[in-house]
Amino acid sequence: MKKYSKYLFAALCVVAVAFSAGTFIKVNAADHAAPVSGQLVDLTYAADKALPAVVHIKYVQNSKTKMVEVESNPFGDFFDPFGFFGNPGGGTQKRSVQTPKKTATGSGVIISSDGYIVTNNHVVEGADELTVTLNDNREFSARIIGTDKTTDLALIKIDGKSLPAITIANSDELKVGEWVLAVGNPLGLNNTVTAGIVSAKARSLGANGVESFIQTDAAINQGNSGGALVNARGELVGINAMLTSPTGSNIGYGFAIPTTIVNKVVADIKEYGTVQRAILGIMGGDVHNYIDNQKEQGKEVDLGTNEGIYVDKVDEDGAAATAGIEKGDVIIAVDGKKVSKMAEMQEIMYNKRPGDKVSITYIHNKKEKTETVTLKNAQGNTKVLKQADLDVLGGNFREVSESQKKELNINYGLEVLKVNAGALKEAGVSKGFIILQVNDEPMKKLEDLQKAVKEASTSKNPVLFITGVWPTGKRQYFAVEVSE
Repeated sequence: MKKYSKYLFAALCVVAVAFSAGTFIKVNAADHAAPVSGQLVDLTYAADKALPAVVHIKYVQNSKTKMVEVESNPFGDFFDPFGFFGNPGGGTQKRSVQTPKKTATGSGVIISSDGYIVTNNHVVEGADELTVTLNDNREFSARIIGTDKTTDLALIKIDGKSLPAITIANSDELKVGEWVLAVGNPLGLNNTVTAGIVSAKARSLGANGVESFIQTDAAINQGNSGGALVNARGELVGINAMLTSPTGSNIGYGFAIPTTIVNKVVADIKEYGTVQRAILGIMGGDVHNYIDNQKEQGKEVDLGTNEGIYVDKVDEDGAAATAGIEKGDVIIAVDGKKVSKMAEMQEIMYNKRPGDKVSITYIHNKKEKTETVTLKNAQGNTKVLKQADLDVLGGNFREVSESQKKELNINYGLEVLKVNAGALKEAGVSKGFIILQVNDEPMKKLEDLQKAVKEASTSKNPVLFITGVWPTGKRQYFAVEVSE
C-alpha cells in the first residue's frame, strides 16, 4: 500500500507539472502582445511578426571604364633588375582601365505596405542596380528615394501593394536587459534570426556624424546591415548598422540605429528630400571624459556635476550662445530630459527641426540655469533647406573629349556648353569654361557636379568654389552661390 501511495503521489506530481506547464503555455500564448515582467518570453511570436517584413538587398555596381595615370618607361619591357636606368625619360601616360563589377548584399525593413524600405546608406551607396527579395522569394527592382550619411540611413522604394510592413515601436521605451531579435541576411544566410538582450543604449562609436546606438549581444554579422532589431512583440526598435569585433565577425556586440532617429530621417526625406538638421551651436563631449582627461594632466576639476555635456566651444551666432551658454558650461537636460552623454543629446536634437523651440538646462559657475531658444539650420536661419539640383546653376555640361584632354594637358573635366539665367551667369562663368574641381573634388562626371551642388546647398557655406581652365589654357577660379 505504501509503495502504491508513492506511485500515486508521483503521478499526481507529474499531472500537476503538466497542468502548470499547459497553463503557462496558454497564458503565454494569449499574452504575446504584452509579456509580463519576470516571465519567460516566447520569441517565436516576435520572429513570426518580423520575418515577413525583412528583405534581402542585392547591390550591383557595374563595370566602368576610367583613365588612370601610370609611370611611362621608354624602354618598354626592357629588363633592368638593378634599377641602373631609374626612370629615364620618365613621366606619366594615361591608360584606360576597366573597373570590376561589384556586388554585395545587405538587408532592409519594409515600413509601409506600399513599398517603402529602410536600410543603411552604406548598403546602397554607389549602386547602379538594387534588387530586393522578400521573405516569400518575390523579387523587385528598387530605387533610392533619399539617403543620409550622417546617420547611415537610406530610404528606398519598390513598386508593390499590400506588402508586409513592420510595426514601429518607440525605441525610447526600450530598456537595458530587454530581449531583442536581430533579423536579417548575414553571411549569405537569408531570413536569419538571432536573439540577445539590449546591452546598452545611447552608445557612440565615432563612425557616423550622429550616433546614439542601441547595443546588443544578439549575433550580428556581415549582411545584417539594414536589417531589423525587434522587441519581444516583434516591433521594430532599431536598424542594425554595424558590429564591433576584433575579427570582423560576431564575437563582440552589434549596434542598431534607434527608431527615434529612423522615423525623423524617413519623414524628412519624404517631405523635404533631405534631412532637416537643427543646430545648437556647440562643440564638446561627455563630462566624465573631460574630467578623466584633466586628471591625467594632474589638474583638479570641479564643474558642479560629474554628468552632462561639457561645452568646449560655442558658435557665437548659434542657439546656445543666445541662451547664454559659454565655454566650460555643462548641459544637463534638453526639454526637461536628462542628458549624461553626447549621444543622448544628439538623439534628442536630431528629432528637432530649424525653427523649433527647445529648453536647455545647463550649469554655469556651478549654478543651474534653464533657457528656451529657437534652433537654427547650418546656414544660421530657420528656413527649410532643400537640396538644390543642377538647374540652380543654369547651365548645360558635358565631359571633356580626349582631344581636349591632350590639348590642355588635363585628365578630366566638365565643359560648360551653355549658360542661361542662374548661378553660373551671376558668378561670371560663360560658355567654353572647363570645370576641373569643385570644393576641392575632381569633376570627372556630371554626377560629380550634381553631388557637389546637393551637398553645398544644405551646408553651412552654400558656395561652390570652382577651379577650371579656359580653351586658351588660362586657369581661373569662381565662387558660385547655390542657396535657394
